Amino acid sequence: MDDKGSVGKISVSSDSVSTLNSEDFVLVSRLGDETPSSTNNGSDDEKTGLKIVGNGSEQQLQRELEDVLMDPSVADTGIGSETGMDSLGGGDHGHLLTTASPVPPGADPLSTPPSSPIPDEDSVVFSQLTYLGCASVNAPRSEVEALRMMSILRGQCQLPLDVTLSVPGVSEGTVRLLDPHNGTEIANYPIYKILFCVRGHDGTPESDCFAFTESHYNAEIFRIHVFRCQIQEAVSRILYSFATAFRRSAKKAVLSSQQSAPLTPDSDLFTFTVSLEIKEDDGKGTFSAVAKDKDKQSFKLRAGLDKKIVIYVQQTSNKELAIERCFGLLLSPGKNVKNSDMHLLDLESMGKSSDGKSYIITGSWNPNTPQFQAVNEETPKDKFMYMTTAVDLVITEVEEPVRFLLETRVRVCSPNDRLFWPFSKRSYTETFYLKLRQRKERKSPASDTLYEVVSLESETEREKRKTTASPNILPTGPGTMVPSPPEDDEDEGSYNDEPLLSGSGDVSKECAEKILETWGDLLSKHMNLSVRPRQLPALVRSGIPEALRGEVWQLLAGCHNNDHQVEEYRTLITKESPQDSAITRDINRTFPAHDYFKDTGGDGQDSLYKICKAYSVYDEEIGYCQGQSFLAAVLLLHMPEEQAFSVLVKIMFDYGLRDLFKQNFEDLHCKFFQLERLMQEYIPDLYNHFLNVGLEAHMYASQWFLTLFTAKFPLYMVFHIIDLLLCEGISVIFNVALALLKTSKDDLIQTDFEGALKFFRVPVPKRYRSEENAKKLMELACSMKVNKALRNNQKTHRTVLNS
Repeated sequence: MDDKGSVGKISVSSDSVSTLNSEDFVLVSRLGDETPSSTNNGSDDEKTGLKIVGNGSEQQLQRELEDVLMDPSVADTGIGSETGMDSLGGGDHGHLLTTASPVPPGADPLSTPPSSPIPDEDSVVFSQLTYLGCASVNAPRSEVEALRMMSILRGQCQLPLDVTLSVPGVSEGTVRLLDPHNGTEIANYPIYKILFCVRGHDGTPESDCFAFTESHYNAEIFRIHVFRCQIQEAVSRILYSFATAFRRSAKKAVLSSQQSAPLTPDSDLFTFTVSLEIKEDDGKGTFSAVAKDKDKQSFKLRAGLDKKIVIYVQQTSNKELAIERCFGLLLSPGKNVKNSDMHLLDLESMGKSSDGKSYIITGSWNPNTPQFQAVNEETPKDKFMYMTTAVDLVITEVEEPVRFLLETRVRVCSPNDRLFWPFSKRSYTETFYLKLRQRKERKSPASDTLYEVVSLESETEREKRKTTASPNILPTGPGTMVPSPPEDDEDEGSYNDEPLLSGSGDVSKECAEKILETWGDLLSKHMNLSVRPRQLPALVRSGIPEALRGEVWQLLAGCHNNDHQVEEYRTLITKESPQDSAITRDINRTFPAHDYFKDTGGDGQDSLYKICKAYSVYDEEIGYCQGQSFLAAVLLLHMPEEQAFSVLVKIMFDYGLRDLFKQNFEDLHCKFFQLERLMQEYIPDLYNHFLNVGLEAHMYASQWFLTLFTAKFPLYMVFHIIDLLLCEGISVIFNVALALLKTSKDDLIQTDFEGALKFFRVPVPKRYRSEENAKKLMELACSMKVNKALRNNQKTHRTVLNS
């Protein structure tokens, strides 16, 4: 009872009754286990913590536990007899639908049956329990959800099963359900998969019940198991046994971390093999892989034929990282090319191979495009040239897209040359070494582990470095590093600051009485804002009063009286989403700095999960897209979830946000093109600087467009941007983007490629924590007139694509 120093504090949600010692019990991973929780794709199962929820105040629960432990009548009955159990196998049998014999007549009803196996694992065994069944849950750490399921299962259980429960003394052990008659194992649950333990409230029918949740089938499913204790005092003793196991493991973890050897240099190294295949139109309606010259290892291309690029990415070492999607497939003639010389190909497909081992990206390549002219002209005999291909991947656990760059030799011959020639193979393969480090700011135990890129190096670069440079020097030419910020230099002043967590910043609801009166007059006269009153834009540009935002946003979006969609939402949340695991993974990452969303299983995360799930079912074409959760969270801070869902649907469909995710992000790339043209017109010196260092719009502005600035900027600024968006349309994103670039121009012109990315990531969002700075920025954004230029640039972009 005195080990509090060995475990970390947790925050208790407002709806929680209490937590045992107000502490989160840290789990120690099972060494050598083939399916450790860390491989479960960023799900809740990765958070190896057990939250134990009691009943009443912390002190009351503590006294209750001590009373149970000190009561001779309880201690002598064997409620918690220290013993151990054999590992009998049997595995996890899902729903326990079998029946078991009652306790043999004359036997002590609370003692361990004499036929139980000889113990060889420290555990505490509890008899005279009834298993009431299990159910799937979406919020495995939610007390509200757990108590609700406990009530349902207790009231509906038709075939209760008498069981004996064995709770291990350490986190490396396993919770076992045993047949009380013969000690046979019915089911088992490794401790590292158990996430949450709760007891019923006093004064309710569930006061004699307890339950725990566990991640099932590699965390794709979360289940809750409910039990009833015939002796009610045993409930507290059972929870205490769980707590004891984790307290011991936390102490053990502290000692082992002090004594263990430092991690090896390769512990943060992830190895990938990336293969390139080029296919050409064979004139028969299909595309065939081109061959490689046996001697010079050059791809043999034929001039004038349509081509496809196929990239195969396979991770070969370390914990598996989850590739979510390809952000861009790029191509350029030459070697050591600038990023600005790379040109996007049209993406045709992306996804895992049939065996699940590789991620495959296919893009089409029109050789007649002017940018690719150099690799569409016949090369002299016995000569070759270089071609560079790049693929940008979004990896779940990594903050920024990762770019793999392949430099290959090619020869271009006449289109009449025969297809076959002596070749070694039809693909080029390179090995890459991706070095990651855990991000320092992910301090919440509920948040998914995220990494930032330290370096990315190919095998070719490694060999070159060994022969031409000191072992401590990495090549610094274009393309050798991924387009994400490298390791922070702690001597670089403000650059070593941690990035701003999403959901940061306070927004006051105070507003001058005169402004409120003006808004009151407007709203009383115009109950429907689908037709914008003349004075409305000027009012919105000054910012909608925080106290009125929920109402005004619904009016601006045209869904203030949308009962049909509210009812539809209530139906949608009952349906299954094919993207449930991705949604669950992202919920903990959304607004971790905001009190409403930071508690796993809390009301905020529960509502956010339901909105994202409902939209993924509602819009089958787009489904759930990374970044949606930030916009949904902003809406939830101003209105109930049903109304927030309605406004989200309006923004996605009527304001065109969903178009950014369609057709391989074609509209998104058009937005990048438009932004660069606006820079060329409004900020030509910064445009030319970015051109010189190879910095393209998609490298820094992706998140701006996909999340409408909601992901990283302070809430005061975020809310004002949504004000403008709902009043004037999505073009305001260009206004804000230009204003950000203009106000940061002097600093950005002094940076190189990597410095600029770092500047966008840290100092830019932090600059607008000041309400005064944010106001000036929004005033500048509102003063810019870009609509005509946007229309012209959109036409230009279409012309370029069609040429």
